Amino acid sequence: MAAKFELYKNDSGEFRWRLKAANGEIIASGQGYKSKASAESGIESVRKNAPTAVLDDQT
Repeated sequence: MAAKFELYKNDSGEFRWRLKAANGEIIASGQGYKSKASAESGIESVRKNAPTAVLDDQT
């Protein structure tokens, strides 16, 4: 199984997303959104920007 995004509503009625690795572990999650379209835009932003993200090790 490949990594997957899950889109869901939380108990407060907000739309949220989480990215799960192939082993089922949550590796990223988004804030609460008032609309489903906004949550989907958040997912698309991660898809677009993550491939070029660099590590800024501040330790």
